[in-house]
Amino acid sequence: MITDSTWRALGTETAHHLTRLIQFDTSNPPGNEMPLARYLDDTLAAAGIETHRFEPLPNRGSLVARLRGNGSAAPVLVTAHMDVVGAEREAWTHDPYGGATEDGYLYGRGAIDDKGMLAVLLVAMLRMQRDVTEVGRPLRRDIIFAATPDEEMAGDAGLAWLIAHHPDLIRSEFALNEGGRVRVVNGRALYAAVQTTEKVPYVVEMRVHGTGGHASVPLANNAVIRLARAVARIGEHREAVHLLPTSHEFFRRLGEVWPDANVARAMIDATAADSEVARRGCEVLSHTPSFDAILRTGIAPTILAAGSRHNVIPTDAVATLSVRTLPGDAITDVLERLRRVVNDPGVEMVVMSTGTEAPVSSHETLMFSAIRESVSAIDPGVITVPYLSTGATESALLRQWGVPTYGLLPFPLDADDEGRMHGHDERVPLAALEFGSRLVLDILTRVAT
Repeated sequence: MITDSTWRALGTETAHHLTRLIQFDTSNPPGNEMPLARYLDDTLAAAGIETHRFEPLPNRGSLVARLRGNGSAAPVLVTAHMDVVGAEREAWTHDPYGGATEDGYLYGRGAIDDKGMLAVLLVAMLRMQRDVTEVGRPLRRDIIFAATPDEEMAGDAGLAWLIAHHPDLIRSEFALNEGGRVRVVNGRALYAAVQTTEKVPYVVEMRVHGTGGHASVPLANNAVIRLARAVARIGEHREAVHLLPTSHEFFRRLGEVWPDANVARAMIDATAADSEVARRGCEVLSHTPSFDAILRTGIAPTILAAGSRHNVIPTDAVATLSVRTLPGDAITDVLERLRRVVNDPGVEMVVMSTGTEAPVSSHETLMFSAIRESVSAIDPGVITVPYLSTGATESALLRQWGVPTYGLLPFPLDADDEGRMHGHDERVPLAALEFGSRLVLDILTRVAT
């Protein structure tokens, strides 16, 4: 019989490993994930689990582990990345690479993104191996665990490298990765948003070439002025609303439980068949940035570059735009709309990098059902909804490869704690670690036994 003490022990085990994982500085660049990959390899191999360790680039480790089933069902893949974004130590109240615990929180870079998930998956593999060997519970499918480098820089050494060089090791029927949410609203876990699709990221440079000269003689064709005018026009522009089927289901279900009556009404209205009612609902939702980003393609200016001296008018000025398109919204169409908004033929727009467009993973599969049932078993008050994520993950690579992939950050977090991801004092509540460990273990148990 599973008791509360069993779950507490599970959370404690996860916290122990997460502390150790955080203590490996895998800030990317440069990453240096190999020591962490060795730690995972040693821990899994000591438990009798099959492992394969690779080095796609010098000191960039990649690890694949496998629990063998009887083959009556195809494998399931669980994956997390080992690298993290950098941290400004002086801005933290705790050492970002210390893994300190205080007041019920575990602090450290990667506590949420993505070493928390890494620790949860590691413990799930260890626990399921114990069930197989000590309890004799058979697996009907293999469980594959992939720990990858280089996700934060979207480099070629990450999941893309495994797909290209060792596809047979990770080929699976379903996959579980980061990308979703278990969101706490007004002090309680309200919903689990399971990422089934994501926006496509593009980096676009907007370039202006003008007349240069001495700043003592102002010029009408000043590249800085023209670029500033173009950026301002883009800042005032908003792309049209397009409610994808995933987001339709997301808002419809959330509207049934959202605590704010006005927002709940807007969610329901946004999914209405009546176009005017839907328009009004989307207009209300647009006032919440996180909801607005789900409704439309987004454009955010992020970098401005021009000039080198205060008394010289530069000939060139460049603005970098982060463009996140809704799936199916072609970047060529977006740029054509932006050119009309800018209305200056001298402003050039160049796509510098392109994300991965991938099919939507259905929310009517065995894997999605297992996630929903597991969430409900732990907390019947939490609903599970499909989700279009506005950020990019490597799940798009798996979906493009033909593997339905589901993103879930399994820790109940409020907006404040979630906002620390990539920020200062990143942390995860110890209670959320226990919840996430229990959730992932239950999902895999339902899918694989």
